[in-house]
Amino acid sequence: MEYEQIEQRARRREQTRKTLTYFFLSIWALIVLFPFYWMVLSSLKSYSAYNSEYIPKFYTFAPTFQNYRDAFTAVPLGRYFTNTLIFTLATTAIMLVVILFAAFAFARLDFPGKNVVFALFLALMMIPNELVIITNFVTITDWGLRNTFTGLILPSVTSVFYIYLLKENFEQIPDELYKAAKIDGTSDLKYLFKVMLPICQPTMVTITILKVIECWNSYVWPRLITDDEAYFLVSNGIQEIRENGFGRENIPAMMAAVVVISVPLIVLFLIFRKKVMAGVSRGGTKG
Repeated sequence: MEYEQIEQRARRREQTRKTLTYFFLSIWALIVLFPFYWMVLSSLKSYSAYNSEYIPKFYTFAPTFQNYRDAFTAVPLGRYFTNTLIFTLATTAIMLVVILFAAFAFARLDFPGKNVVFALFLALMMIPNELVIITNFVTITDWGLRNTFTGLILPSVTSVFYIYLLKENFEQIPDELYKAAKIDGTSDLKYLFKVMLPICQPTMVTITILKVIECWNSYVWPRLITDDEAYFLVSNGIQEIRENGFGRENIPAMMAAVVVISVPLIVLFLIFRKKVMAGVSRGGTKG
């Protein structure tokens, strides 16, 4: 009888703990998701309805999609999308090739000064991007690459953090597997693509998605290196929309443009969320 009472108290404590955990997680989810809800809600309100609300309303009985039509007609939002897609795909593809070979070299190959070079690589993470931007701007300008996709892409084709993350994953693969492959006459390149890459696929997917998000949201560098509307991305295109498209007062139309721009990233994350979580957890595990 005493054992049953102890077990019941333990179950009640566990149930209470779970209830409190889910309660606070629900509150946190509402806080995180509310800005997205407000963004979508505002985009569905007409300009007059939005401005007539002295006290903001958390609902609307007369939703309209006119703001979304305006988003593609008042400004060349389709062109901004195309430019961003080109920039994102090209930058991500080149970066994946660069970090893949760099991480493999640091993880599996032996060459003089490897640890020193890698330490210097890690030291670069301590330098704020704002300090590097000036050097990149001068270099790209001297090369005559302003207002070109090459100028947009070049400074973003590598990442020390992603090299480090992928190297840590590569090092979790047993050395015996590499030695056995070498005994069988497998080349380093074949071992990389046939063995290491499939094993570390979740991490590669995670890096790809994070880089896509980074490129899609890139603002400072595109704004600095391009002043030709033909090369505007969606991020700095938003500023153009605000200044020359809808105007500073038309908040619903601005929100509609932001929703349109945000949807691809949200869909991408929802599709690959499991692989992202697996890649992050694998990157944080050693051994």
